[in-house]
Amino acid sequence: MKLRALLLLGCAAWLAPAQQPACQSIEGDRILGKDLAAALPAFGAIPAETVLGNSPMPGSRRVFRSPEIQALARRYSIALAEAPEVCFEWAMELLDRARIVEAMRASLQAPDATIEIAEASTYPTPRGRIEFPRERLVTPPAAGQYAPVLWRGDVIYGGEHRYAIWARVGISASCRRLVAAENLKPGRPLETRQLREAPFTCFPGSAKTAPPIDQMAGLLPLRAIPAGAEVRPELLVRPNDVNRGDLVQIEVRSGAARLAFTAQALSGGREGDTISVRNPDSKKTFQARISGKGKAVVDASLPRGS
Repeated sequence: MKLRALLLLGCAAWLAPAQQPACQSIEGDRILGKDLAAALPAFGAIPAETVLGNSPMPGSRRVFRSPEIQALARRYSIALAEAPEVCFEWAMELLDRARIVEAMRASLQAPDATIEIAEASTYPTPRGRIEFPRERLVTPPAAGQYAPVLWRGDVIYGGEHRYAIWARVGISASCRRLVAAENLKPGRPLETRQLREAPFTCFPGSAKTAPPIDQMAGLLPLRAIPAGAEVRPELLVRPNDVNRGDLVQIEVRSGAARLAFTAQALSGGREGDTISVRNPDSKKTFQARISGKGKAVVDASLPRGS
């Protein structure tokens, strides 16, 4: 029985994995003299910034074996009683959710935003600064703007190295919108009294910021908007600068020469649009580009069709 027990103990010792040496934390791209001295004080004689090797990737180790330690000791005339192995690795830690939220809030520049983390990276990461760039936040579909979305970020470590991380978050923030104070009819210019501001919550950046009410005056609803409904900018258009049948001040340009007369618009549009107009005297029809309210320009120096 004793012999069997001894054999079992021997097999267990032989099969057991080799014991890894305790690792020293590093914080740069190179393993320096001061790093080795922190593990083996005898190497304090080496200048602190002496480069001894490259640092391992995060999650990996760099082990200086006994022959390497002995070779370094001889190179720097250091007397060693023994040459133990020395291990170096990046200090790793699990992500702290409070730090994740702090980094996200800074990126959004929305102090009052509500951020709820549904899930996040669970693997250890190097110690460093957490960043979640705004442009890497996925925007949810309008129908599910409060559902968690993916946001990719980085841990900045060892200077400017980046270690990828991610999180799924639900985000909402205070927003401002305009609502109809009464029923709005399509094609009828808005008056400021017909609009009011109303606070609500939204996904940051999911909608354009509503302009001031006074900037909405004179715009035309594209369709009927009931009282209490949101008045979104895409539901409104500017009124035409020229309407069909209007008398238009025409300026004909040909080099330095200018000719002005009045014509009748055969179509409508806004500044920059090309419309058809008719000379009331000659009855000829031609194209002109709207240049402002009730004004249009014909550049005779341009070839036809330009």
